[in-house]
Amino acid sequence: MTNPKPIIEVPDPVDLPDWPPTQDELPYDDGVPMESWRHKCQMDLLISVTQTWLQQRPDGFVSGNMFLYYSLEQTRSRNFRGPDYFVVLGVPKGERKSWVIWEQGKGPDVVIELLSPSTAQDDKTSKKQLYEQIIRVPEYFWFDPFEPEDWAGFRLRGDRYEPIEVDAEGRLPSAVLGLYLVKWEGRFRDIETTWIRWATPAGELVPTEAELERQRAEQERQRAEQAEQRAERLAQKLRELGVDLDVVMDK
Repeated sequence: MTNPKPIIEVPDPVDLPDWPPTQDELPYDDGVPMESWRHKCQMDLLISVTQTWLQQRPDGFVSGNMFLYYSLEQTRSRNFRGPDYFVVLGVPKGERKSWVIWEQGKGPDVVIELLSPSTAQDDKTSKKQLYEQIIRVPEYFWFDPFEPEDWAGFRLRGDRYEPIEVDAEGRLPSAVLGLYLVKWEGRFRDIETTWIRWATPAGELVPTEAELERQRAEQERQRAEQAEQRAERLAQKLRELGVDLDVVMDK
């Protein structure tokens, strides 16, 4: 996550148009960037692949570096922080300024925090406890973009998080999404490194929006090529039968 959020002045409850406040009354931007460009790219990669996955679903929301409001006491104490990445299932698609649990009806189903030297301790302790004990996030993962071996997953069992075991393929399964969090060696936004992204149970990477467009373009090229080949085979067959295609075309 980013460096600790600065104090943000919020009107007293009596000064707000409605109480409890909605996303339109609560702060949604503190102007603090992600820890590094790589952190920003990792967040965007996760969001992009999740957006293409959500295209196959009637509902669901994904975002990152967005304020998450989970209690009225939190708004009074001006403690406004949010996950680097989170997914919420079973909610209408659409834009939000921030995620307000009492307004949306539920909290995140999956959260991923991106570790950095200034946030790792907090992500592994107090934030983990917040997601476990207060917000009750079913699955929580963390990953260090600069130290790829530092990754872990946890699943809520009763009142406590239990570690998610890496499977034989080196993946962390998400029971909530039915996907696997995998390490991927590749290039994204001109950075060649180890990333994390979602994959299907069959081992296929969920594509980013750009990758999906390239796949569609390639499929269209192949269809056009196959149609051209079929036309050429038909023409050859007609020539073998003695049909003068030039005469036919002139008619």
